[in-house]
Amino acid sequence: MRRTTSVLLSLSALVAVTGLTVPAAVAAPVGERAAVPAGWEAVDAADLARVTAGTDGRRAPRAAAEPERLALQSARNNRFVATEVSYPAPNTGAQRARSTAVGGSWESYAFEWDEATATYALRSLANNRYVAVEKNYTGSAKNILRARSTSAGSWERFALYYNADLDRYALQSTLNGLFVTMENSYTGSLQYVLRARSAEVSGSWEQFALYSIDA
Repeated sequence: MRRTTSVLLSLSALVAVTGLTVPAAVAAPVGERAAVPAGWEAVDAADLARVTAGTDGRRAPRAAAEPERLALQSARNNRFVATEVSYPAPNTGAQRARSTAVGGSWESYAFEWDEATATYALRSLANNRYVAVEKNYTGSAKNILRARSTSAGSWERFALYYNADLDRYALQSTLNGLFVTMENSYTGSLQYVLRARSAEVSGSWEQFALYSIDA
């Protein structure tokens, strides 16, 4: 099993130690992005690299262009997000917060930063596919997240936000401007599935912890 180290979620605490300044939130990459709730701030690649580096001094520094490899843990059920590689179509690669530990690539993601849009693409290390928002799905599966794309476009782009008071992160789809939510009350094969469906971060359903994954 790979060892995981909890990401230092408090950027304000990092500033106090290092003297770094936290940049202002970046401009919205798309016109339909929902307003960022008070107390949340955008996290760019430099912020994320500084935070993850601060959690594990024994890890060798990464190249500037190398993506951070992270695991996501839902604040709602304390479970790690996994890629359901073996699910049959049309839900192959669905993202579900269902693992009690990071057991391997199923719970591992490369966070790839794009400077032009100030967004991240999440590449699942389970199948080497990018996580997309299924905007054209209908019913309870509408806007679910699936690792199914071989490249990153608007369907695969997310803004990352951090709340210092909560010590939590939130993801916002640039496709529909909605925040990623963990469907805790779903039943069946899509229980704990991730969907981009919330207009704001209203509670733990939209909040996540990040963990760095050692090589």
